[in-house]
Amino acid sequence: MKRRSKATTRLQSVLDPTLEKPLLHLHAAIDVDSFWKGVQDVIEAALPNCFIGLTLQHSPILPRIAKSTQKLPGSFFPIMPIKKYFSAHPHRNVLVINDFFSDERHFRRSSFYRDCIVPINGRCAIGLFFWESRRLLAAIIVVRSEQQGELSPGEMRVIRYLHAQFQTALRRLHSRSRERAVRVALEQFMRRVPLPTVLLRWNLRLAYRNQAAAESCAVWQRGPSEARFIKLKAPLPPEVLNQCRVLKKRWEHLTPLGLAPANFWDETVRHPTRRDLRATISLKQIGSAAFARPHFLVEFESFQARAATGYQISSASLSHLVRLTSREQNLARLVCDGRSNQEIADEAGLSLETVKRHLHSIFCKLEVSSRSRLMALMR
Repeated sequence: MKRRSKATTRLQSVLDPTLEKPLLHLHAAIDVDSFWKGVQDVIEAALPNCFIGLTLQHSPILPRIAKSTQKLPGSFFPIMPIKKYFSAHPHRNVLVINDFFSDERHFRRSSFYRDCIVPINGRCAIGLFFWESRRLLAAIIVVRSEQQGELSPGEMRVIRYLHAQFQTALRRLHSRSRERAVRVALEQFMRRVPLPTVLLRWNLRLAYRNQAAAESCAVWQRGPSEARFIKLKAPLPPEVLNQCRVLKKRWEHLTPLGLAPANFWDETVRHPTRRDLRATISLKQIGSAAFARPHFLVEFESFQARAATGYQISSASLSHLVRLTSREQNLARLVCDGRSNQEIADEAGLSLETVKRHLHSIFCKLEVSSRSRLMALMR
């Protein structure tokens, strides 16, 4: 029979079975609110009936997000004593709050004692601090009442174990937040790109496609007469995907170590039968790491659409028009002709409410606030 190691025995003695479910909920947190709920559940299971405070986004020691289980008249985070303590003892993780004060007299005269400890009949407080490099990310404060008394050595072991669990969940939460921020920034950037644009990942899966690109894919595969009847977004043309595969093989052949070449060129793909349609494929390094695989940026163009319009527009206004659907482009031209909403509805065969919805969409896409600004933009 195998003997259990001391580390395994110690871990089993620390990890109470009542903590397992709360810890699962903690590690499933996807935002600040669910993380805060997980923190409360875990600490309540380990140390019942304690006051709990959470602060996030310190800059460098100034909580921007503060949550607590009880509403207090003042801040439960003693900023100045913590600044002074960490300047002399950096990056400590688990501390008794009394450590931040020189003696019991200074502690009892502090605003932390007056605003947090006294209102909840507190006896002692312990702080869990979480760092990234030299920056304080978060802090969890736990306050015990007079009846509960000081923490025992066993309870301190549990607190230190929970610190590692909170640290893991917090890092995952920050990672998700960074990924979400990058994704939102990318989508906002792509929405501002005037041409019909598609972004493909290295595995050729779709990362983003604006509305104009979806319509271009439909026109490419079904023609302009049938494209307007397609309800679902048309897939990318096979000619474009095949050329992306060619570029992918060429990139892997030229860069066996995964380093992006400095002079990698773009590729142009033309429609097999309609010479007025083409797509330009570029490799774009989206990731910050030098060895990150690039994305495929595909931009569609239709020369016939430019030549067919009888409305005289400049190349600058064309870059704005391509953000709109074909119907929105026609309505935008009527607005620039000085037509009223009712006149536009009569000429386009639409109801007045439908015209208003389309104009609202046009204003949002082009980021203008009035008809006069739209007319100035389209000159």
